Amino acid sequence: MKHVFVVDPKVFTNQQWKMDGLVDSIGQYFRTQEKPDFSIMFSHYPRDAIGLIHKHASQAEPFETVRVYAIGGDNILFDCLNGIVELPSTELAIAPYGNTNSFIRVFGEGKAELFKNIGSLVEGDIVSTDIIEVGNNCAINGCSIGSNSAKAMKKTEIREKMDQGISRFFMGFWFFVNNISIMFDKEIIAHHYHITIDDADYSGNYSQILVINSPYFGRNKTALKEAMPDDGLLDVILFKSAGPFKTSRSIKRYFRGKMSSNCVRIQAKKIELKSDTPMWIKTDSEFLRDTSMTFKVVPGAVRVVAVDNLTYQG
Repeated sequence: MKHVFVVDPKVFTNQQWKMDGLVDSIGQYFRTQEKPDFSIMFSHYPRDAIGLIHKHASQAEPFETVRVYAIGGDNILFDCLNGIVELPSTELAIAPYGNTNSFIRVFGEGKAELFKNIGSLVEGDIVSTDIIEVGNNCAINGCSIGSNSAKAMKKTEIREKMDQGISRFFMGFWFFVNNISIMFDKEIIAHHYHITIDDADYSGNYSQILVINSPYFGRNKTALKEAMPDDGLLDVILFKSAGPFKTSRSIKRYFRGKMSSNCVRIQAKKIELKSDTPMWIKTDSEFLRDTSMTFKVVPGAVRVVAVDNLTYQG
C-alpha cells in the first residue's frame, strides 16, 4: 500500500511547532515498518492537492492501493475527495486539524481525536461511503443553495478584504449589514427554481435548498441527524419562501434541529435545479454561481478509513 499525506499548512498558522511534530510522528511511524512507502505533501492553494495526489498515485504499482490522508479541515478534505474520486484503488483517511471538521462527526461526537493517531489511521479499516456528484465536482457533506450560501459567499469576500487591512470592528459591521440586506432581498429569499427530484416536479419559490449526504456541517451544526453517508440516498430540504422574518426564524429553528411548517423533506437520488438567474451554491467548502446544476448520489463511491472499528452513527 502507498500512503500519501496531504497537509494544509493554513490550519497550522502560528503553530508551526504542531505541524512539525505531526510530520515527525509520520516519519517515526514509518521508520518502524518493514517496507515504508509514504510521502508528505503540502497544499498551498485551493485544488493544489488534486494535482499532487494524481502525481503520486501515478507512481503506484498496478492495482496497488493508495491511501490518501487529508490533514486539515473541510477545505483539504474537499480537495482530497476530488483528487481521488476518479482514481482506482484509492482510500480516503481524515485527520481533523481544521477549525471546521464536519464529516468526522458522523463517527460519533468526541471521536475526532482518535483520527489524529497516525498508527490508527494507517491500520484502520474502510467503510464504503456515498458522495454527491455536483456538476464536475464531488461533495461528501452536503450542498446549500440560496440565502445561506449567499451570506457565506459574501462573508468570504469580506474576510478577504479584512486580510487587506480592514479592522475586525468593520468586518463585524459589514457581516451584519450583509445579513440584513440578504434577508430583505426577494431575489434571494423568494427565488424561483425549476426543480426536478427523481422525475417529480417541485418547482416554486424557495429561500433555501439543502442537499444532504452527511448529518453535520460547520463547527457544531446539524444538517439532518437521520442523514447517513452510506444509505444510497440524499436528503433534500426545501424552505418555501416567506417574509424576511419568517424566513430567518425558520432557518434558525432548523439549525436547532427542528423543522418549520414551511420546510419540505424528500429523500432522493437525483436533484436537478434550473434558474433564470445565477443561483448561490455552496458544495462542502466551495462556492459556485450557475443557472443549472444537477446533484446526484453516487453510492459507495469512496472508501473512507475508520479507526478503532468505528462505524457511522445514525
